Amino acid sequence: MATDAASKSETRARLRRAARLSAVQALYQMDVSGQGASAVVRQFRDHRFGHEGEPGDYMEVDEDFFEDLLIGIVERQDEVDVHISGTLKDGWRLSRLDATLRAILRAGGFELLARSDVPTSVVINEYVDVAHAFFEGPEPGVVNGALDSLSRTLRAGTP
Repeated sequence: MATDAASKSETRARLRRAARLSAVQALYQMDVSGQGASAVVRQFRDHRFGHEGEPGDYMEVDEDFFEDLLIGIVERQDEVDVHISGTLKDGWRLSRLDATLRAILRAGGFELLARSDVPTSVVINEYVDVAHAFFEGPEPGVVNGALDSLSRTLRAGTP
């Protein structure tokens, strides 16, 4: 029984990890194309996500978590951006950041702000890992520092 619970937990973590990566990709796509969240959610569901046994190169993700992230980030983007901007070095603006880095910070910032069901350490670790998927330079450290700082503001006293 314990192994079943552990297996379900690992599967859930894997599917959510893929949803986070997809959310960052979707935010980037929205940023460069000007498309809205609903259209991008539909594209991802129709063309990028699949399930075990389906033909093609599909990702298996927690589609509902992906959609909740993407819609939530868009709905609360101004609020998230204000919080993220407060973590940047003096003279840096969110608009000056690389679009992918900005998407990672927005997604992680949103989870810290609105998803209290996800532990702080999980949010930070997951988005640092996402940053490593895109960058080999200092960007993962920037993500770590910004989200850590943001977590102290938004989640004071929570693990």
